[in-house]
Amino acid sequence: MELFFELGASEDQANFETVYAVGREGKAFRNLGDESSDLSPLLDVILEKVLPASSGSDNEKMSAQVFNLGYDNFLGRMAVARIYSGKIFSGSQVFVKGENGTRKGKITKLFGFEGIARKEEEVAHSGDIVLLAGIPDIYIGETICEDESVEMLPHIAIDEPTLSLNFLVNDSPSAGREGKFVTSRQIKERLERELEVNVGLRVDFSPDQGRNKMGPSFFKVYGRGELHIAILLENMRREGFEIQVSEPEVIIKETDGIKTEPYEELVIDVPMEFSGGVIEKIGGRRGIMKNMVEKEGIVRVIFDIPTRGLLGYRGEFIIDTKGEGIMSSRVTGFKEYAGEIRKREYGSMVSMVNGKAVAFSLANLQERGILYIEHGTEVYEGMVVGNVLKGDDMSVNPTKGKQLSNMRASGTDEAITLNPVFVLNIERGLEVMNKDDYLEITPKSVRLRKKYLTELDRVRVKRE
Repeated sequence: MELFFELGASEDQANFETVYAVGREGKAFRNLGDESSDLSPLLDVILEKVLPASSGSDNEKMSAQVFNLGYDNFLGRMAVARIYSGKIFSGSQVFVKGENGTRKGKITKLFGFEGIARKEEEVAHSGDIVLLAGIPDIYIGETICEDESVEMLPHIAIDEPTLSLNFLVNDSPSAGREGKFVTSRQIKERLERELEVNVGLRVDFSPDQGRNKMGPSFFKVYGRGELHIAILLENMRREGFEIQVSEPEVIIKETDGIKTEPYEELVIDVPMEFSGGVIEKIGGRRGIMKNMVEKEGIVRVIFDIPTRGLLGYRGEFIIDTKGEGIMSSRVTGFKEYAGEIRKREYGSMVSMVNGKAVAFSLANLQERGILYIEHGTEVYEGMVVGNVLKGDDMSVNPTKGKQLSNMRASGTDEAITLNPVFVLNIERGLEVMNKDDYLEITPKSVRLRKKYLTELDRVRVKRE
């Protein structure tokens, strides 16, 4: 109850029903001390208190709206839809209404849901959520109806992409060791399948974007934020793909001759003692405070901020609030370009050799910055093994061991203590990478590397 009030819940929201349950035993109780043998008390409360899913009835004309997409290797694109009125029958002829007009279609397969499994059905009723096959060009927000006279339901708007980055074939020295799918053809086929169900994603397969002058072929992918892209990369990693990506860049547009960029509404809930530091940092990232409310020691602050300003901030926010802050955002549209945003830039510790990292060398390097690798990690030339507080890159040798000799001196044999490393995952990697880095993603590893692996190549590119 206290947590509800701290988060700003109203009286109606806080006046909720309470049911006690033991998940391992499969029992629920209306009151502590009651006798029960199953979950019937919980199901009874749902029937009593939860309103019906649909205000329509089975006797009205059928009307359903698509709110998500699915894909099956045999059935093709499938639509996840909610039935607002009437019944849907498998094999029936329907009309599909969208922004581009009305067209006819046929439902070849109809599936319902039992838990997380799908079950084929012949008929579905008002209020059901169903999976439909047979309409290959179906899209989110379109209305499926049995009669052309039925009005189209309010359209569901899909947010535009706000970020872009390049998906490349992994060409690092460790390429091909862990993944099953490593070629550009396999990556292209996977992205084409993703486009069938991921409506917020855009991919540029054009020849102009498909060949880098001094590197592997790549595809330009447009998404709706770092999390959107990170989920796709994580799914591909688990499926056995090896891939590397460039630094995410915000999409900049020209509207009526004015340079525009995506903005987001940022809502932050933090304890009062951390609010000052958070407001200062977001202000430095061109965030404009719109509202600030304090209740029960928790401050809710609402900002209007460019998407550029949010890139790489989530990790800093967790540290600044000691994990007690809540941060959420939504895209509000494109607005006038906010100008340069200065962020704290880190230099990179770049390995200059191939081999295994050793504790003796890492103990010296950790004094210069934060490490991404542990003792025994395989490294290669051009791999980023950590960051330095200064803005310049530093070439290091993490494989250098202690000189073995019979000479001894006071204080040279003390125990080596390594600090905990900053473990890279996909989201952290996208936050900390620089413009001249690639994030290498394999089924078992996430590494940062330089676009040009040798120091000679990097110097030559800077001069050009």
